[in-house]
Amino acid sequence: MDAFYVVVRVIARFWIWFFFERVEVRHPERVPRVGPVLLCINHPNNLIDSLLVGSVLPRKVHYLATAALFRNPLIARLLHALGVIPVYRKGDDPAKMVRNMDMFAACDQALDRGRLVAIYPEGATRAEAHVQRIKTGAARIALGYEAQAPGRLTVVPVGLSFEARKRFRGRVLVSFGEPVAVSSYLAVYRQEPSKALHTLTTAIQWAMEHEVVHVERIDMAALARAVQELYGGKLERELWEERGLSGRQIDPFQLSGAIADATEHFRKQDPERIERLWQRILGYRALLAAYRLRNEAVRTGLKHAPARRQVARSRQAIVGLPLFVYGAAVNFLPYYLPGWLAGRMARRETDYATIRLLTSIVAFPLFWALETSLVGWVAGLRWALAFFLSLPLGGLIAYRYLVGTGRLRHQLRFGALLLTRAQEARRLLAERHEIVEELERAKRDYLGRREGPSV
Repeated sequence: MDAFYVVVRVIARFWIWFFFERVEVRHPERVPRVGPVLLCINHPNNLIDSLLVGSVLPRKVHYLATAALFRNPLIARLLHALGVIPVYRKGDDPAKMVRNMDMFAACDQALDRGRLVAIYPEGATRAEAHVQRIKTGAARIALGYEAQAPGRLTVVPVGLSFEARKRFRGRVLVSFGEPVAVSSYLAVYRQEPSKALHTLTTAIQWAMEHEVVHVERIDMAALARAVQELYGGKLERELWEERGLSGRQIDPFQLSGAIADATEHFRKQDPERIERLWQRILGYRALLAAYRLRNEAVRTGLKHAPARRQVARSRQAIVGLPLFVYGAAVNFLPYYLPGWLAGRMARRETDYATIRLLTSIVAFPLFWALETSLVGWVAGLRWALAFFLSLPLGGLIAYRYLVGTGRLRHQLRFGALLLTRAQEARRLLAERHEIVEELERAKRDYLGRREGPSV
């Protein structure tokens, strides 16, 4: 890595840590430390995808990006300094498609020097929860280079899965797959290039899909998320009890993938059952919305925490209140404005998180600098320095306090519903219990069908 790339990577790693609660990296060792590598990445979240992959790999990544980004001279200089290679897409300017010969030459040159090149074979960002049909560009680069230097190139599929694309402090999975064997397609490529390109493209597609937590259709993805919300906690408790795993040892994305697989299985094998389940979940959600409750409050509605724990929680809430007020007061504007601007400016769902991240990168330092200057002007340099150091810590404390009190607020609301309208509260509890029982039966059926009859 050159010095400029190192500085940009350090900044990107900080903001990725700030923006996401957890970044899970799976099998980074599959990317060789040296030698030519081609990464084939799905593209669900615009610029954030490149920041994520670049921040978790210890090598400089040369991304392929649309030539439209190079129209601004200042941005073009920045992208060239970072090693980005322009791609001329038909949708941007059909007349310049011939310049893609320069793109292929630049990729060959980078790979010849033992560099790491990254491409998004889908061609554009996609909001759907699965890999779209990819284009042949990745296969053209791979086979073109393989024909010149057999056996040198490693093609690695990469899957990015976001727990919630728009949520601040969400979780994300970066999964590196087994390398695709390009050399096995070389003989066919020399005889029938078109056939080899399409065959390798299909192999790369399958490899990418294997690394992404997905289901076939977006409405099925919504159902899988609803099942995760209602039933994921029970599955985690079973893992705790049966396998002795702690909360940190349970892979949330593996659990999500298993739920998605089971949901897709029943969609194909028993669609009527899926339809009934979805209708029941929608009815339950409508009840939650009517009473302004969350599922977590209903789940814990009849469980009474020990008196000692209740006292500890109350004490934490009282002691933490001043810290919350301070952290929220000094961080409210830089936290609120990026989300508001992203909601106004994002034309597509895939743009929201990128706009919010970029505006946060500007908003937080700007507001912190203004507030620190004001404190320094009033109280002096020493107080200004102490105030500046307290800003990020105060913001994180305020955010966690808000999340915790949000749960408490919904639990209190459900407790009030039990006291004032017990019949409606019991109806909510019964509806949730019946849905969980149906999911339990579905789990037994699914596991039974997978294992098959005993021999």
